Amino acid sequence: MSEARGSGTGRGLRPQAGRPDHRSLRRRDRHHHPEPSMTRPFLQGHSDPTVQPVPASVVEQVDAADTTLSNPKRAVISLGSNLGNRLETLQGAVDALEDTPGVRIKAVSPVYETEPWGVEPGSQPSYFNAVVVLKTTLPPSSLLERAHAVEEAFNRVRDERWGPRTIDVDIVAYADVVSDDPRLTLPHPRAHERAFVLAPWHDVDPEAQLPGRGPVAALLAALTRAGVEPRADLELRLPE
Repeated sequence: MSEARGSGTGRGLRPQAGRPDHRSLRRRDRHHHPEPSMTRPFLQGHSDPTVQPVPASVVEQVDAADTTLSNPKRAVISLGSNLGNRLETLQGAVDALEDTPGVRIKAVSPVYETEPWGVEPGSQPSYFNAVVVLKTTLPPSSLLERAHAVEEAFNRVRDERWGPRTIDVDIVAYADVVSDDPRLTLPHPRAHERAFVLAPWHDVDPEAQLPGRGPVAALLAALTRAGVEPRADLELRLPE
């Protein structure tokens, strides 16, 4: 497979007017981008899985700060999906993160299609991957809690380490924090060897640094991009 090059079409933040109820995950109405083929279980009589309560611990820490984002920290989150409607799931995760108190999405990367890691070729569907850059007043532990809540909303199952999944929401980096905390290692311990993380991150932030590892551009240049292909025909939209 030839080396894939990022399209560099990641999108920056647009001004926002108004915020939804901070205690719910809510998908915004995107009637101006109809997706008639993107059917999901909640359209068949089930509740919308993206409508989930924000954990009380998160609300307590950031409710007051949400309107101002006083002293926010920059964080990078990697998204991946290889089950169901992958693009719609990634978009739902982006929207859910933006609807979190104390979080503002600054950029959403182009989409990449990636062969699964750690399994026999052809044994699983390929992944759609993307990176989100955000500003947040949440501490790392609460951001992790929110990431897990988004995964649970999309029925993420953790039966096997390299098993297929509806959604992965991984914290790649949080400010300049380097930590060996067993619950949340920062930066992500395998980010430096994953082109499907570094390529979309580099697309939206060419000067990015992975704490403790160096420039993302240099780390990416040292990796093969075989099995990591940009999908210029697909796009994730910034929440409005």
